[in-house]
Amino acid sequence: MNNQMTIQENYNTQLEMTLEGIQKIEVQKNKKRKKLVFQPYCNRQVMSILDIEMYIPENHVARLVDEMVESIPDEVLYTHYVGGGRAPYHPKMLLKVILYAYTQNVYSSRKMAQMVKENLPMMWLAGLQTPDHRTINDFRSVRMSNMMDSVFEQFVLQLVEQGFIDLDHIFVDGTKIEANANKYTFVWRKSVEKYDQKLRAKIQSFLQEAHQIALEELKEEQLEEELEKSSAQLSERIEALEKDYKQEEDKERKKELRSKKSQLTEGKETQVCHCRCRICE
Repeated sequence: MNNQMTIQENYNTQLEMTLEGIQKIEVQKNKKRKKLVFQPYCNRQVMSILDIEMYIPENHVARLVDEMVESIPDEVLYTHYVGGGRAPYHPKMLLKVILYAYTQNVYSSRKMAQMVKENLPMMWLAGLQTPDHRTINDFRSVRMSNMMDSVFEQFVLQLVEQGFIDLDHIFVDGTKIEANANKYTFVWRKSVEKYDQKLRAKIQSFLQEAHQIALEELKEEQLEEELEKSSAQLSERIEALEKDYKQEEDKERKKELRSKKSQLTEGKETQVCHCRCRICE
């Protein structure tokens, strides 16, 4: 018995010595290594709009969009609104979002809605607000339909007039301009003077494409609204049938209710599929 205890004690002692030796070797290795120093990093900090603005170059077209829209008197925009109800997004924010998207050759409201969440200049212009595609498209196609084209036309004409861009390269890459945006102030004009017809024709080609996409998206939105309304109505009927089915005791009547519920469920799925196909056309 004593021999067994001695053997165990010797084993434990050897194990401790082995572990101690390994630790000493690791300590020596660590002393030879250079201290690791990384740049500060944390993606959990709250980012402010001023933090984002720091990353927008002085010659970025987004700054000109900002200057242009800010030059429009508030009363010119407020005439398109009536008071009361839920507070809408500010018209200047939506104008900046749409105008900047146009400079990037983006005319889809769905893509604009994506940009306000992912594109740094767009996030800055939107003030970190995130209007959805329906809000954006309704703003340009319904609420501001009479003014949207004028704003874009005036923006481009003043850029050309001041030498920021030239006729042959209007928003080719849509990124930078050869000037400091802070050195120029836009002047809002009630009417646009006569300009070179070639220039105005090019502007109209931009707007025609934007109008076509906006119209297509309006149709999609109408179909989506119809689908949501119809789907909600069918869901209510299915829910009512389910309630009646659970309360019904007569077997034949339960069978009839189950059949109606099945038909409505299939009809709802068919309707959803049909509407989605129409939207994708």
